[in-house]
Amino acid sequence: MKLRIAILSFWHVHARGYAKQLGERPDCAIVAVWDELPDRGRRMAEQLNVPFIEDLQAVLANQDVDAVVVNAPSSMHPEVLIAAAEAGKHIFTEKVLALHTADAEKIAAAAAQSGVKLTVSLPRLGDQKTMYAKAVIDQGLLGRITFVRARLAHDGALPREGAPDGWLPAHFFDKSECGGGALIDLGCHPMVMVHHFLGMPESVSARFGYVTGREVEDNAVVTLNYQDGAMAVVEAGFASRHCPALVEIYGTEGCLLIGNQLEIRSSLLPSEPHSGWIRPDKLPPSLPAPIDQWADYVIYDKAPAITVEQGIALTRLMEAAYSSAAEDRIVDLSSIGSAMNR
Repeated sequence: MKLRIAILSFWHVHARGYAKQLGERPDCAIVAVWDELPDRGRRMAEQLNVPFIEDLQAVLANQDVDAVVVNAPSSMHPEVLIAAAEAGKHIFTEKVLALHTADAEKIAAAAAQSGVKLTVSLPRLGDQKTMYAKAVIDQGLLGRITFVRARLAHDGALPREGAPDGWLPAHFFDKSECGGGALIDLGCHPMVMVHHFLGMPESVSARFGYVTGREVEDNAVVTLNYQDGAMAVVEAGFASRHCPALVEIYGTEGCLLIGNQLEIRSSLLPSEPHSGWIRPDKLPPSLPAPIDQWADYVIYDKAPAITVEQGIALTRLMEAAYSSAAEDRIVDLSSIGSAMNR
């Protein structure tokens, strides 16, 4: 028996990729498309050779739909995800879970109440370098962690041949749909990694840059402060060419650097034969893509490595960062979200 899936919107740039991944699985079948822009939805439904259903409630009431993949604008997530959960449809959603923590908590509660299996796309958590770094931290090989820096940027807002306004779609710069720019899109990845390594900070402060003059930021720097004195910096950008993903983790006994290579140096590792920097010759295998984790969760009850709680935590951190930038102040995380998720 196949998992019967409706694609809800092709707004997000990853939507086509998800459709392709699911189409390649013998245990999954895309059976319908809905889109908040009917013309786009009809085009994509035709390409996938499935019906386009213009009314969202009709899709969710369809007994031939078991699950949905939500690629709708981030601002629509509460409406779409809660409706899907209440209809009993299992949900895979592009990040962020919501723009506001209160909405993320409502989404999670609706899914739990309906017994719906909900997964947020957070692929960096399953990357082999991230997994290695997390194991090193948990083993204490860097000592007490004092500072983390994580940067991710690309040139999506910069002109190139055939795309004078950049290769990102114009709606990725629409604040009413996205809630923000580089940080809430690309910055989700380094932000959730920092949370994975260090947990929830006490406070957050953020500053934004507008290099290309868009409504939303194309450069962002966020500082996270922790109760034990540790700090982290998350950086994201849409206006940098040839920028590798970078992660730096520093501790009282050593440091770990992730770029094109992964290197570690620690006073707690044997001095011989390694007296300096080490490039591990074996890393843990990467986890399946988030959408495959979700499909395996729904079909085979194999719990994903990505948790709903991580999705809520990411929303809290993003809400705090955007409040900080807008109000030019340091935001205490205790003021964001309900007590159960602080």
